[in-house]
Amino acid sequence: MDVSLDGRSHAFLGTTKLIYTNNSPDTLKEVFFHLYFNAFQPGSEMDVRSRWIQDPDSRVGARIIELTPEQQGKLVVDRLVQDGKQAELEHLGTVLKVRLPKPLLPHKSTTMELAFNGQVPVQIRRSGRDNAEGVAYSMTQWYPKIAEYDQRGWHAYPYAGREFFGVWGDFDVTLHLDSAFTVAATGELQNALEIGHGYPTGKKSVKRPASSTLDWHFVAKNVHDFAWAADRAYKHTIKQVPDGPLLHFFYKDEPQYEEAWKDLPDHMVRSFQFMNTHFGVYPWPQYSFVQGGDGGMEYPMMTLITGKRRIGSLVGVSVHESVHSWYYGALASNEGRYPWMDEGFTEYAGSEVMQELFPRPEDPHASAFAGYAALVKSGDHEPPSIHADHFITNKAYGTTAYSFGELFVDQLGAVVGEKTLKNGLLRYFDVCKFKHPEPIDFERVMEKESGLELDWYFDEWINTIRTLDYGIRSVMGMNGGVQIELERKGEQLMPVDILMEMKDGRIMEFHVPLSLQRGVKAIDSEETAFTALEPWQWTDITYSFNVPVPLSEVRMVVVDPLARIADMDPSNNVVELPEGAEGFLKP
Repeated sequence: MDVSLDGRSHAFLGTTKLIYTNNSPDTLKEVFFHLYFNAFQPGSEMDVRSRWIQDPDSRVGARIIELTPEQQGKLVVDRLVQDGKQAELEHLGTVLKVRLPKPLLPHKSTTMELAFNGQVPVQIRRSGRDNAEGVAYSMTQWYPKIAEYDQRGWHAYPYAGREFFGVWGDFDVTLHLDSAFTVAATGELQNALEIGHGYPTGKKSVKRPASSTLDWHFVAKNVHDFAWAADRAYKHTIKQVPDGPLLHFFYKDEPQYEEAWKDLPDHMVRSFQFMNTHFGVYPWPQYSFVQGGDGGMEYPMMTLITGKRRIGSLVGVSVHESVHSWYYGALASNEGRYPWMDEGFTEYAGSEVMQELFPRPEDPHASAFAGYAALVKSGDHEPPSIHADHFITNKAYGTTAYSFGELFVDQLGAVVGEKTLKNGLLRYFDVCKFKHPEPIDFERVMEKESGLELDWYFDEWINTIRTLDYGIRSVMGMNGGVQIELERKGEQLMPVDILMEMKDGRIMEFHVPLSLQRGVKAIDSEETAFTALEPWQWTDITYSFNVPVPLSEVRMVVVDPLARIADMDPSNNVVELPEGAEGFLKP
């Protein structure tokens, strides 16, 4: 791509030479492109949805309909030529439909040359100009981006404010703009000696051309998007991750930002090191943390985040957005169809990173369980399998993508074992990176890692809104021992952990696998040793087992003692037996 931006009118002109390979078994007679900037026009699908949804995003609300022509966004493809022949174009809001003059056969390539023009909107959602902190340009979702085509066909979703799904490619981008701007972008800068602006050159001096503009040349390999930001007052620093990427930091050179941002690099080095060890090796040479946008949003090799934060908040958002590089960036599941696979996995890994950076005794994933429970109790719960654009409320979408997604991963440890979960997540990254995995791919990885059948877990938790509630029905003396009867009150299925505490302080732990697992989770260490009991047949509402100890020695019985499963009513999970008690029988 070759793009010129006018910093006075905020208009830009660009050309693209796109070499596209049809890796499918189908003949393609048409292709689709995303034109995201057209969402920032009155009457767009994003505008209408943000005004009628019952809990609108406060960053959007009714702001789009109030935009003047000079403030609106625009992206138009003026022409597209395929292998020398003009294509027929149909602009459909945030989507462009292209009828190819020459059908593209399976496993063949074609060259498409585009000319496009656009206008940068005022900052509303993710992208735009002149954000609340005064950053000039946050250029994301800004160019005609070809849609993904896979076994389900084209994924040319209109842009209504959710997130993205893209095609892998190698980008070679040149940006022409006023030399006063410092630019941060996806990829590696190729001409640092001509640019300077804080980029390492290996030389003491910079050989800038005698011009009022600079030509910024970036190359990014094997990514599915290209983003950039520009401001006249950016301070640019760098920090190397040992055996990892070079980190760049771009923030406004103002005293109000300096205190937090100067401490950010050391935290982010530790974050990347932890992720490389525990979740897979970051596959690109650089990453940039850039002040801009409207909160925090991930893109290949960079994030845009608002900068006016205390260090804890700044580290938190930086960890979350950079961890997206593993899930949004390298694995790149379809965020329209499976938003929880991106946000939820990122939340899980990010919580682990934050626990490493700022250790605390609390369960780092407890907030995910709390968020999910609140959604269930609100009555707004919807199946996670719903397309991201079509959740009835923003609350249901957000909680499902973030809290449920994190819970789904964390709770899986109660099924397969914690060590198996950790090993499985590493295996998942190594096996599925750069392959756009779907839920079945994660399921199969975890089945191979654990040796258990997990289709019931994925089917029930992803495709339904059934809830989980196990409880203790009775604890009674029986033939010199203790008989414990459990009951399943909710519709959802899970294996169950039970702890029995004796009056002398001894602890006995038991695990009841679900019959559908066809096995038992691994014992991770001596500290978590348990006695595996016979499987709970999934059709049975109750389950009983005997322990050869006198009832008089038992002080307490607890279901799910570590609060590892999403039990919606933990009040029936604990039975205490006072001195002289003859047992417990549910009223």
